[in-house]
Amino acid sequence: MQQFFEKRLGIGSVGVFIGSFASLLQFFGNPANMGICVACFGRDIAGALGMHRAAVVQYMRPEIIGFVAGSTIAALLFKEFRPRMGSAPIVRFVLGVFAMIGALIFLGCPWRAFLRLAGGDLNAITGILGLVFGVWIGTKFLRGGYNLGRAQKAQAAAGWVLPLTMVGFLILMLISPQIPGENQSRLLFYSVEGPGSMHAPLMISLVVGLAVGFLAQRSRFCTMGAIRDLILFKQTHLLTGLITLTASAFVLNLILGQFNLGFVGQPVAHNMHVWNFSGMALAGLAFALAGGCPGRQLFLAGEGDGDAAIFVWGMIVGAAFAHNFGLASSPAGATTHGISALFVGLVVCLGIGFTMRGKAAA
Repeated sequence: MQQFFEKRLGIGSVGVFIGSFASLLQFFGNPANMGICVACFGRDIAGALGMHRAAVVQYMRPEIIGFVAGSTIAALLFKEFRPRMGSAPIVRFVLGVFAMIGALIFLGCPWRAFLRLAGGDLNAITGILGLVFGVWIGTKFLRGGYNLGRAQKAQAAAGWVLPLTMVGFLILMLISPQIPGENQSRLLFYSVEGPGSMHAPLMISLVVGLAVGFLAQRSRFCTMGAIRDLILFKQTHLLTGLITLTASAFVLNLILGQFNLGFVGQPVAHNMHVWNFSGMALAGLAFALAGGCPGRQLFLAGEGDGDAAIFVWGMIVGAAFAHNFGLASSPAGATTHGISALFVGLVVCLGIGFTMRGKAAA
């Protein structure tokens, strides 16, 4: 199986699967052009837990739970579940925070940037260009010796923390379902309007998430990695999956009547191009410095990588900050506080890039 995924046909097939089911999840109820978005769904989970009180973006997204659990299942089956951690954890947490802030200024993770384009949202173009620019800056640091150090083998319990946390989230959802018309159940918060209220049926979302997590763990699918490998090594293996993801979502959106070409009136998007570019540049830089896009971080956490789990928690906390302090954009555009946070994030991430060179752990 691993040999299959090492070929273009293998990674291309994973891209087709993700792109197709992202479009179908939208058809089954997920927000438009947001069939799958790790940043947006992480923000919704933060809201469901009450970490922020933006009532329109609160829902315990089963897709994220499935991503981690599916990766764990694959890692266990193929003997790749390897608990490890200790590679500059606080730095990874900070990178996760600012990656989320940048993504929420753009309104989407790298996956959603390409899915927005596949749905006809031309504002995604500046976001994708910003992502490429941010990753390009990150590759300059990588060439210059940037290194967060080597993770050390850890006790098995350390590798199970995030997978079991996700199982706990699912249990919370099952024992505390939404009360019709109410924003708060016994334990969780649920949106009754806005993007958080739009979701596919739980079992469909969970099964798709499990399948994506399983396939992405086997194939090492990563949007940031696709751009990084193209820039650093002129390799296009991972890029094949990104291209097929976009193409398959585009075709299915046309078939399902979900394609709407233009800049104006796009769902959960704005056309402030400078901040779309800059937000994703910050996110791309943070992803490059952390070693993976948000999806890849979830899959790594699923196979026991505690450092990736810390990055994931950084993103969830970053989402809470973004909505509690007015940093996240809306269809009306970027906010003044969000723009200020963007510049702070760029300074912090550049500082990490310059100061973490040549410091690899033995």
